[in-house]
Amino acid sequence: MLHRSVIACCLQRPLSAWVLLLAGWLAATAAAQTPAGAPPDLLATAQQWLDQTLTPGNTPSPLRMEVRLGTLDPRLKLAPCQRVEPYLPPGTRLWGATRLGLRCVQGTSRWNAFLPVTVRAWGPAWAVKGTVAPGQVLTDADALAVEVDWAQSASPIVANQADWVGKTPTRTLSTGQALRQDMIRAAQVFAAGAQVRVSASGTGFEVVGRGQAISAGVVGQIARVRMDNGQILSGVVADDRTVRVLL
Repeated sequence: MLHRSVIACCLQRPLSAWVLLLAGWLAATAAAQTPAGAPPDLLATAQQWLDQTLTPGNTPSPLRMEVRLGTLDPRLKLAPCQRVEPYLPPGTRLWGATRLGLRCVQGTSRWNAFLPVTVRAWGPAWAVKGTVAPGQVLTDADALAVEVDWAQSASPIVANQADWVGKTPTRTLSTGQALRQDMIRAAQVFAAGAQVRVSASGTGFEVVGRGQAISAGVVGQIARVRMDNGQILSGVVADDRTVRVLL
């Protein structure tokens, strides 16, 4: 079972905090993983910029980070430069396969180069056991707790078991696949025409009645219900037999 405090930390941390955290790891490992074809002074400049601009401090991480530097294009012939400015290209983040920009802002010739970077973020997740077909409702027996690379895909990991149990796959899932948000969706729990319980509540009161669903019910989504008096109400599907209406 995954520790809830770890899961909450993983899911609630803002993207800016992850950028700071990952950049610090990049700075710490740059010297140990000097790529061929990159002048040492160029890497030193990148490392200094990361240290000064993106220092994560002592913030603990629930993920085990691995950062690897790639190599500059061997065809590049970079002119001597008195000042190199590292930067993150627009739309780029330090996550998965990415790149760090390096540009000469003071030299005989202005140039711009990109250093490939691969960031891996190992952390708690849930991996599928067996084969699960689309439409099949997931139970706690369909996956087991493992450690995976969160940065392997752009879709976020579903780290909390309660966020996938009771949902259905969007496609066929196979053994070993880590559950991500784009792989699951809420399950339909009743069809149009089903008799459902309607809980209507307001400040200081709650009224319970029954009605007929006039739209399919998906947990967490809006469904419409026709009450016995003909009134049509819209509410949030709470489970396979209850629609909650706020008045």
